[in-house]
Amino acid sequence: MRIRSQLIIFMLLRTILNTAHRMVYPFLSVFARGLGVDISTMSLLMTVRSLLGTTSPLFAPLADRRGRKFGMLLGISVFTLGVGLVAIYPSIWTLSAALLLGIVGKYLFDPAMQAYFGDRIPYEQRGTALAITEMAWSMAFIAGVPAVGFLINSFGWSSPFPIFAAFGLLIFLVIWRIVPSEDSHHELTTNSRDGYRAVFTSVPALAGISIALWASAANEVVNIIFGVWLEDSFGLKIIALAGASAVIGISELSGEGLVALTTDRLGKPLALTIGLVGNALASILLPFIGQTQTGALVGLFLFYITFEYVMVSHIPMMTELVPSARATMLSMNVTGHALGRALGAFLAGIIYQQFGFLFVALTAVLLNVAGLLALRIMKKRT
Repeated sequence: MRIRSQLIIFMLLRTILNTAHRMVYPFLSVFARGLGVDISTMSLLMTVRSLLGTTSPLFAPLADRRGRKFGMLLGISVFTLGVGLVAIYPSIWTLSAALLLGIVGKYLFDPAMQAYFGDRIPYEQRGTALAITEMAWSMAFIAGVPAVGFLINSFGWSSPFPIFAAFGLLIFLVIWRIVPSEDSHHELTTNSRDGYRAVFTSVPALAGISIALWASAANEVVNIIFGVWLEDSFGLKIIALAGASAVIGISELSGEGLVALTTDRLGKPLALTIGLVGNALASILLPFIGQTQTGALVGLFLFYITFEYVMVSHIPMMTELVPSARATMLSMNVTGHALGRALGAFLAGIIYQQFGFLFVALTAVLLNVAGLLALRIMKKRT
């Protein structure tokens, strides 16, 4: 199968996985009410989920040692197990297990998939190619989350999980069919320690990982709170929150489109600088233009389009920092994201409840500035 066709197929498959991952954010209060727990409990669960992502380097090197296909299939299996538990017995305990197994599955699958395409696509074209697969992130909010909102509104909070379990089985079969078992583009490694050593002794690699940490933390402080903020400020309910998520998804899709058009031409570091500065400015604007429902949605559009530009510009740059251990490098990058999301999730609830949304936005600005400093270090040492 041609590589372009595979890019489209993986974009569609990842849309399903990302919908399951992202649906918690706009419906955080809905899940809390359905389970009879408070927002703080759900925020803590999200923090634990993010922290669990730091275990990615323990598993993702399997894609270097056992092959990209093995890593992707293992990730899908873990995801399907998690959502299947909620489908069988909906409760706070099975939802917790689903969120935790889901994040492990995602962090097994994503580095293996990115390494698979990184092995096959020249660096000069990689920004455009990976932007196609990353469209799945925005499509989850454009199409997936509104569909989940309809299901929850019609049938209850647990109704999406049996569907996700069925999709998980389907994705497993598709990957088994289209990804070759014999891979001439990738030489299997025999020792994971060599990969870790290559990453940890590279200053540019460590700086690149820290960019992921700071940028993800900036995003997560708003991510965790935006659904609660919209509900508190404007009384938005389930369907309206799903609509707000679609607006965010459109902004992210626009960001991914901008990456496909500009990142390879501008150069990855310059594109990343533009994205971080833009996200900091959008963070400053958000509480001020968010005095009305329309203004809030415009502010969220600007915030998410700039963040997505950061993330999708960042990935192709990271694929080339340690090519000898590409999946290990990408798994460490995932760890940076996970630590950032854990930090953001931890800060979000505390700052919002104690000081309000303005200070949530200011925190996002400071975290973006830290990302710019890390980028400067990386450029100096590359």
